[in-house]
Amino acid sequence: MKIARAALHASQIIAGVAGISAIAGIGAVAAARAVMPRPPKRHRGRVVLITGGSRGLGLALAHRYGRSGAKLVLVSRDSDELTHARDMLLRHKAVKHPDDILLLPADLTDAKQAATLVDYAVGFFGHIDILINNAGVIEVGPVEDQPIEAYQRAMATNFFASLYTTNSALPHLLQRNHIYGQASIVNIASIGGKFAMPHMLPYVASKFALVGYSQGLHAELRHKGIRVTTVCPGLMRTKGEAHAHFTGQTKKEERWFKFSAKTPILAASANRAANKIYNAVVAGRAEITITPQAWLAARIAGLAPESTQYIASLVNQFVLPAPSSQSLSIPERSIYPSTAIWVKRT
Repeated sequence: MKIARAALHASQIIAGVAGISAIAGIGAVAAARAVMPRPPKRHRGRVVLITGGSRGLGLALAHRYGRSGAKLVLVSRDSDELTHARDMLLRHKAVKHPDDILLLPADLTDAKQAATLVDYAVGFFGHIDILINNAGVIEVGPVEDQPIEAYQRAMATNFFASLYTTNSALPHLLQRNHIYGQASIVNIASIGGKFAMPHMLPYVASKFALVGYSQGLHAELRHKGIRVTTVCPGLMRTKGEAHAHFTGQTKKEERWFKFSAKTPILAASANRAANKIYNAVVAGRAEITITPQAWLAARIAGLAPESTQYIASLVNQFVLPAPSSQSLSIPERSIYPSTAIWVKRT
């Protein structure tokens, strides 16, 4: 009965979403798009830097921008994957000449490496026009089984890597925009940055942080002519599940996550997502949600957060695997320092 009532409540909310969005949004969107010039649909001579560009969505974006005439800077930790990506792009004629692709192996969780690669890219091509922060990691498992290191990994890659790369690229983007206009920053977040999915808390926390940062960046840079687009995809068939970290009952966690990520009715293909992102950036969109399910989830979460969280709790209780441990692990050392540090004896 509880599940039925929750579903009925959600269905009543859904009916009003389209009308509210149309009334509240059409005028504002039209006005915003009229203020700023639109980027060219063809990107001949433009330089696009894509982090996480060696596979999955990053590689699909490289293919899409390459076909539009852009020069590409692809960044990844894995140099072999980068070489494979370049060969694939040349083989499929997405890029016509090897000199139009720069491969930069780097760990973007290191601020110094992020700054170095941006400077190298600018030195190689002369400028950067579009920065796409796509690098990310996925952590899957119940909260009882998630170590602190999982949160640290997720925040380091999904949030701080984007922050470091953006901070390093921003002076160059502002300079380029001042001369030629139409510079852009694209942050690949997730529906997990709008809706807290159970068994993915490290990922969710990092993507909520990225969404907030990206929206704030848009507000601060818009009047300077830098377009910032926040992308919130739902599930995508990018083979990202093969690189996810699983905790708890790992086999069961892998099973539900991989099933969801590979099911066409639930997940979008990387190429379809890349086309939508490309068109959104060309149109100067501030935000885009990919897949109808993600669009709906984001709006219901905004309009009825209590109902959304209740439904998520039912999914956690009745659908997802139980934790392998019943309590969070407590560090051996004391959580609080000795009172002698805090209290001065009198």
